[in-house]
Amino acid sequence: MNVFLWILQALLAAAMLAAGGGKLAQPYEKTAESMAWARSYTAGQVKTIAALEVLAAFGLILPAATGIATVLTPLAAVGVALIMIGAVVTHARRSEWPNVGVNIVLLAVAIVIAWGRFGPYAW
Repeated sequence: MNVFLWILQALLAAAMLAAGGGKLAQPYEKTAESMAWARSYTAGQVKTIAALEVLAAFGLILPAATGIATVLTPLAAVGVALIMIGAVVTHARRSEWPNVGVNIVLLAVAIVIAWGRFGPYAW
């Protein structure tokens, strides 16, 4: 189960790093062109969401890999779950159903990681 959780952590971290990094790397206007939902938020809000996604990616891997403050790994998973709940609500309001599906899958993965790392498979 530990290996399974590590795989989930790596996949979720990669998804969060790609999502957040992409939004941080390009200007708000370009993000708003490619992601219609971003027009509902200010540039600062979108950049904050992106920064939280990148921080969550690091939090899913680094504490566990280094053995330092390992409680941050399941907390990062909880943070991802909260971000995904917000994403589900945002995309559902806009009737962007494929995005809702992706966000629900990522939410489920984050919940499994938080359950495993807080519970029976903690460090």
